[in-house]
Amino acid sequence: MVINCMAIDDEPLALGLVCAFIEQTPFLRLVGRHESAVAALRSLHERPDAQLLFLDIKMPDLSGLELAKVLQYGPRVIFTTAFNQYALEGFRVDALDYLLKPFNYQEFLRAALKAKTYFELKQAHEAHAAAPAPAPPAEPEQDHIYLKVEYQLVRVALADIVYVEGLKDYVKVHLATQTRPLLSLTSLRSMEEKLPSSKFMRIHRSYIVGLGHIQAVGRGTVQIAGETLPVSDGYREAFDQFFSRWK
Repeated sequence: MVINCMAIDDEPLALGLVCAFIEQTPFLRLVGRHESAVAALRSLHERPDAQLLFLDIKMPDLSGLELAKVLQYGPRVIFTTAFNQYALEGFRVDALDYLLKPFNYQEFLRAALKAKTYFELKQAHEAHAAAPAPAPPAEPEQDHIYLKVEYQLVRVALADIVYVEGLKDYVKVHLATQTRPLLSLTSLRSMEEKLPSSKFMRIHRSYIVGLGHIQAVGRGTVQIAGETLPVSDGYREAFDQFFSRWK
């Protein structure tokens, strides 16, 4: 990442040195240099992209400390000063670092690297906060239902259901694992709602078939478990669309 910086110092030589240090540091970009805090404050309204200030403390009209307080929620600050008595006050305004003049490039770079680490962590935190919440874990696929059979609830595996036959207020559930179907007091519509559409299809007002058990498909009929079941006109379009994918 590249950090946009401003240098602010009322001493021309000190200002020139900080600007030179910024320009020779690959991850810093100089976007402004000012000889007073007042000029810097005016410039910051025009350059809201400034992220880091190398800021002298003792300046006329408006001190570096006063500017930092004004910009409490704006760009971050590294103080540059010849007066070490301001160090504690500097950290009270949440400065990233404090460079005591005269400082060399090694000391400057150490402070700049601290700023780089701060901005990288801030960027990572913002990216994490902006990322969409992970999708909730998928619910396990339904593999059984419960049917009321002779005053008790019977667990029936979906894979075992060959087809369901409607008989007014009852349904016959024909199973692959037993010859005698289960007789349950429920409607075919209720069964249709219980059974997943990915595995079952209603083909007639009286029949729901297990798609995995179909042996053959004829013109308006289905062969399943040795039986020939009709596909009525009201369900034929959906049935034909499903099987057209396999042609």
